[in-house]
Amino acid sequence: MKKAVSIIMGSQSDLETMQEAIDLLKKFKVGFEVKVLSAHRTPRELAKYVESAPKKGVKVFICAAGGAAALAGVVAAHTTEPVIGVPIETKSLKGLDSLLSIVQMPAGIPVACMAIGRAGAKNAAIFALEILGIRDASINLKLASHKRTMAAKIKRIKLKI
Repeated sequence: MKKAVSIIMGSQSDLETMQEAIDLLKKFKVGFEVKVLSAHRTPRELAKYVESAPKKGVKVFICAAGGAAALAGVVAAHTTEPVIGVPIETKSLKGLDSLLSIVQMPAGIPVACMAIGRAGAKNAAIFALEILGIRDASINLKLASHKRTMAAKIKRIKLKI
């Protein structure tokens, strides 16, 4: 299975949050790989990986980082593939620092930014699937089914007031 999505985390501790994205990509049977590479601690290795990944089939990058959260921006600087940022919740500022770091990209280096934490990780996977679904009808059909299932769950809710 080709690895169409690359999930890059700035730290191993981000895995708990990013498990949401991993589980969803597994459910959709979309190939992916997960790496821990830091924009600040391993910048050369990160650039080398990002520049080579599309040659191996990567079509979308999902980047998760907390604090200064430069990871998604650095990845976007080294590729023309779509980059999705997931702000990781931090102890000091609850992830607001991460969110602001990701959304403040300069013109010409876009990064799609999701919500802070687990919801953001899940939405990053869905957004990556939507991007891939533009050219892959089977992914698009699975997404449509997934959204119908979510809607059906809501419709079944009966409130007792």
